[in-house]
Amino acid sequence: MAKYPYFTPFIVALYISLFFSCTSETSQLPSDESSSSILLFSSSSSSLVLSSSSVLLFSSSSSSLVLSSSSVIESSSSEAVLSSSSIQAEIILGTPVIYEDETYNTVIIGSQTWMARNLNYNASGSKCYNNDEAKCAIYGRLYDWATAMALSASCNSSTCASQIGTKHQGICPVGWHIPSATDWNVLMKYVDPSSSDNSPSEGAGAKLKATSGWEPYYEQSGNGQDTYGFAALPSGVGYSNGHFDYVGTGYWWSSAEESAYSAYLRWMDYHEYVLWGYYSKSNLYSIRCLQD
Repeated sequence: MAKYPYFTPFIVALYISLFFSCTSETSQLPSDESSSSILLFSSSSSSLVLSSSSVLLFSSSSSSLVLSSSSVIESSSSEAVLSSSSIQAEIILGTPVIYEDETYNTVIIGSQTWMARNLNYNASGSKCYNNDEAKCAIYGRLYDWATAMALSASCNSSTCASQIGTKHQGICPVGWHIPSATDWNVLMKYVDPSSSDNSPSEGAGAKLKATSGWEPYYEQSGNGQDTYGFAALPSGVGYSNGHFDYVGTGYWWSSAEESAYSAYLRWMDYHEYVLWGYYSKSNLYSIRCLQD
């Protein structure tokens, strides 16, 4: 039985190059347009196939090597060839959005389309962390709840539930809205199916956080895998007295009130959790807009 213990990306590249240089047997695209596979290289002993759900890297009468979306490279023979945990789910980009002369890339996560970075709209009363304009370019601006919701400042100290829409636009562009508690729950359950409504998610933080920019804590790097392109960063918090804190933590408002003085939000720090709770509406936190 043939063995291929040194099957590396270099060898994969070699097979692909053979497709372009080999003058022996080659194959055309499958005639069946519904097929999800493309035969890139074929000979009497081996073939190279590209599939929407997997990539068959090598095939012969005795064994094959397959790149699977399940993040495992497997052999069809009884011998395991290679395994890797570094292959991530595909990042699906949506249509970029131009808002107030800034372009926001978007990502599709399950049934939702999110902006791929925090809002940086210069609404009255919003601030950059530590009043440093350079921080806005990285983290976006920070907003109190009433400002984020485009409501009267009095809504920071009184209930305004009757003014909150199901998909409340707030300061997001037309066709986008401030995520509700339900919206956040949908995201958490897609990223971490074990999540429960309005509760912490144990593994979602690792998949939603950016791969750099988070502060380490003891032996934990703080950084995430950015599996879906959400690219969450630790934007910190601003207070009504002008102070700033917790630059190693990221907070994102929801449109849901908890009481006259507080509203719900999600936050992440060096852990792999995404936490859920409520804080004073007068605090300044980030906004991540969600498409209607």
